[in-house]
Amino acid sequence: MDTSPTPAPDTARTATPRPDDPSTARTATPPPDDPSAARTATPPPDDPGTGSGRHRTGPAGSASATSRTPSDTGGRPTAGRTSGGARRATVGRKTDDTRRAAAERSLAGNRATTRRDDTPDTADTTGAADTTGPSSAGRRRRTVLLLLGLTAVTSATALVLGLLSWAPDPPEPARPLTLAEGERLAAVRVTNLRDLRAGVRVTAGTGAARIELVGWVDWSRSLLYLDVGGPGAGAERGLLQKSGPVLVIRPDPAAVPTPAAPPLMPPADRWRLHRLAPGAHLAPVLDLLLDLAADRPDPTTRTAPSDGARWIARETVPAGPLDVIQAPLPTGAPAASTTIGTTSAATPAPDGQTRYWLDQDARLHKLVTPLPGAGPVTMIFNRADRPTLRPVDLLGGRPGLPRALTDAEQRRLDRLPTRLRAHGGATVTLTAPMGTDTNLRAAGWLSWTARTAYLAVADLGVPDRRTLLRRDTAGLARANLPAADAGGGTAEAPARPPLPPPAAGWRASRPGRDDLSVLVDAAVAAGSVGQRGAAVRVREDVTAGRTVDVIESGPANARLRYWIDRDGSLRRLELQTDAGAWAYLDLQPAVVPRLAANPRPAAPRPSAPRSSAPRPGAR
Repeated sequence: MDTSPTPAPDTARTATPRPDDPSTARTATPPPDDPSAARTATPPPDDPGTGSGRHRTGPAGSASATSRTPSDTGGRPTAGRTSGGARRATVGRKTDDTRRAAAERSLAGNRATTRRDDTPDTADTTGAADTTGPSSAGRRRRTVLLLLGLTAVTSATALVLGLLSWAPDPPEPARPLTLAEGERLAAVRVTNLRDLRAGVRVTAGTGAARIELVGWVDWSRSLLYLDVGGPGAGAERGLLQKSGPVLVIRPDPAAVPTPAAPPLMPPADRWRLHRLAPGAHLAPVLDLLLDLAADRPDPTTRTAPSDGARWIARETVPAGPLDVIQAPLPTGAPAASTTIGTTSAATPAPDGQTRYWLDQDARLHKLVTPLPGAGPVTMIFNRADRPTLRPVDLLGGRPGLPRALTDAEQRRLDRLPTRLRAHGGATVTLTAPMGTDTNLRAAGWLSWTARTAYLAVADLGVPDRRTLLRRDTAGLARANLPAADAGGGTAEAPARPPLPPPAAGWRASRPGRDDLSVLVDAAVAAGSVGQRGAAVRVREDVTAGRTVDVIESGPANARLRYWIDRDGSLRRLELQTDAGAWAYLDLQPAVVPRLAANPRPAAPRPSAPRSSAPRPGAR
């Protein structure tokens, strides 16, 4: 039995791999002084050969050459077994140092590997970072929103404080007119005449007496066309036209209280001549509307303070800036009343003076003034609303442009009597405004061959009575009967007179004494238009669907207008009455009944001559 110490394995020999062993080629332990030993002794963490105990490096499954036991060598002898003891001791010490260095390197590598492989903690940390990321973004958003809210609250507070502390600039005090302002005020009526027309809205009076007007004023033709409303409209509620001094209305008692703009083409029926009652609120308002135009500047308008003309304020409207000027009404207009103490939306200046709202071109946009009999009046003008107005037939219709007749028109006029006798006769409807309280309507027949006429005449003021009118070569005869006995119908549209005519109640009258008889006589004797060359063509018009030439003829105090169509037939005959309005007969060719001669009143008995001898018993 050998008691000598067992020599240590020859690690130097063992560390050198066999050339033919592929499993140890990449796992051999380098020499201790090899600087790459620390890098190659321990494989990287992601090396599958060292990941766990189930996976080892090399085909034999050994971990490394430094940890291989003697049995791993397959029992092969090593070089250390044949060497001497000193060599074995030296080699043993070197091997121990090598082992200790390898162990230290392995421990350092394991620590590094542990730090690298500590992925769960790193993953947890990353997950925490990811979890806290959105929370940080949400906090930032909440912070931004909070700052915006604070900014809005601060701005609103500053705005409210600014509004509460804001005060408008003090208005410019009233002052006398400058020269330019005085010239504009003096040119107001000239500007109105130059602009021809304007839309207008008027409020006059207060309370139950208030009237409202909506429509247009035509200063160039002295024409008003208005819709009258308001609680104080009375009998004038409805449409109104005024040409100069002549006023005609189309009453509509069932109209709504608030007026509206009237139709541009006025209705043809139910117009009548009208007289405003004394003291009516409407009269001064209409007069003032027409008096706001003149062909020359107002000579009484001055800029001196003694005249009361002062600049009051400036206002801005969609049409532009306006100067508010206080001054008296123009010469010829109704005088303003300073004793009216009523107040309303149309209340004038506190001192009772007239105020004008003028633009830079001397156009009047608003007028506020008190008027005697009307109270406070406000007139608002729409300078852009300027349609062409058409007067109704009672006012003569469209004015036209009178001119001399052409040869064709003169021939038709010369042949008119022959043409009418060929027709024989016509049915007749009459509209005759004879006076402010007399508006006549009539229907009947007219014969040009027999030179007779037979009409039933109604007065709108006496709707239950009729006047039968008969005209023949001997003269005129009239009979007054109840409406039911004279054919019936309404006062606005009476029926034709009864046939045969009543035998009693007739009274004779001289022809040509009134406008009605003049018009009927002219219709019966149509064609006798006077001296050749005295007629003028007024205009072209339309009636009953036919185009006609309106030809005017006759003396100045009895001008007649003949409406002759292009076939030479008479369609209408017009006469200007003493009231300034126009009466007219509409004619429609037709077969007329044969009329008997007018009854003649019995001749009065001659009275016996009175004896000059004294009666018996006389003293």
